[in-house]
Amino acid sequence: METIAQISKKLRSGKLDAVELTEQVLEEIRPCDDQAIFIDVLADRALTEAKAARRRLRAGKPASILDGVPIGWKDLFDIKDRVTTAGSVILKSDPPAKADAALVAAGRSAGLVSIGTLNMTEFAYSGIGLNPHYGTPRNPHDTRLHRSPGGSSSGSAVAVAKGLLPIAIGTDTGGSVRVPAAFNGLVGYKSSTGYYDMSGVFPLSRSLDSLGPIAQTVEDCVLVDRVLRGSNKAISKCPLKGMEFIVPTNIMFDHIEDAVQSNFEEALGRISKAGGKIRHKAIPTFDQFFELQKSHGNVSGAEVLHLHWNRVKGPDVSCMDPRVVKRILSAEKMMAVDLVEILLQRKAMIAACNEFIGTAIIICPTTPHVAMDIKPLEADMDVFFQANNKTLHCTRIGNFLDWCGLAIPSGVDHDGLPTSVMLSAAHGRDTQLLGSGLLLESLIRG
Repeated sequence: METIAQISKKLRSGKLDAVELTEQVLEEIRPCDDQAIFIDVLADRALTEAKAARRRLRAGKPASILDGVPIGWKDLFDIKDRVTTAGSVILKSDPPAKADAALVAAGRSAGLVSIGTLNMTEFAYSGIGLNPHYGTPRNPHDTRLHRSPGGSSSGSAVAVAKGLLPIAIGTDTGGSVRVPAAFNGLVGYKSSTGYYDMSGVFPLSRSLDSLGPIAQTVEDCVLVDRVLRGSNKAISKCPLKGMEFIVPTNIMFDHIEDAVQSNFEEALGRISKAGGKIRHKAIPTFDQFFELQKSHGNVSGAEVLHLHWNRVKGPDVSCMDPRVVKRILSAEKMMAVDLVEILLQRKAMIAACNEFIGTAIIICPTTPHVAMDIKPLEADMDVFFQANNKTLHCTRIGNFLDWCGLAIPSGVDHDGLPTSVMLSAAHGRDTQLLGSGLLLESLIRG
């Protein structure tokens, strides 16, 4: 499928009809019904929205620059008159949503056409993307092995990677936008917390949850960001001259595969050759983060256990993914003093780290490895948890420190599996991060 920028241009010029485009998308989705990508396809709603977009575009009065563009939503977002499943079967008996989530409503006002809701890890609690209830979407970069789609926004990434949608919106609490983007050779943008309105989004960790798009290009992420925020202010490429990059020498390169390392170094070389100022230095807060987790646990664990206490302690637990249940219950050993200590240290660590990095962009691999075969992970829970921790190794630090982040494809390994580079910036520096991404994308891709 073409990029959002290309589709938008054709829609506004009249070379592409919004209804015909939507019908084409729906037709291409039908053969994928058994591929576990969508939870629900909203055909009636999509066609109604497409017809309204067609009228506006023909009248020369588009609702936004993306009027008529198809979009998908991770099934954490409320869609009016349907039940939000959060990738679980135990919520199916809940009442339908009375209204669209705030971001879905913003998309509707901008003329985006909601095609459907997308599969995900149950309750968004894994970076791998397995789902025993609705199936696990297959990473399209390997036709031989069923490899991880990344999680928890698994269906969102696969729908874009397979060309079924030009863009999908996911959530990111520990890497759930950036990891699936990395595994599928896509761009994934994790916003700072509070950057988007979270109303009507089923939570995982209210302290760490954030939102963001998965798309083919940084430009597409920028376009949808501007439209969903109702901003008319353009984001331009940041000038490379004077831009400072920090390559962490601690933590971020642990367990790294050769191809990930090699592709990262090549991308870094191109950035340096183009004039980027690169510094290699240890970031003390990274080590402190892992020490804090080891000694006290983590804030997301406590919040997830609180949210799902009645589920994991009641009859519903038998209907949940046992991997998710085990991870939720792992926070039981935490005490109130642990949570208080984590919250106090987190506040201090954020302030110290932001002062340490200033306006610099942190650059490192998004994941230390490429997408893995899911069979060993399904067969052995211990293997699954080891892989999950490894997968989220680089991304979850940014959530704890409340950074914004951007995953950009950096090439492939010898099997053709994508690798990825992650750019991160301090909280609230989203515009700088996206502008940097616009500039650096071609250098990172090579």
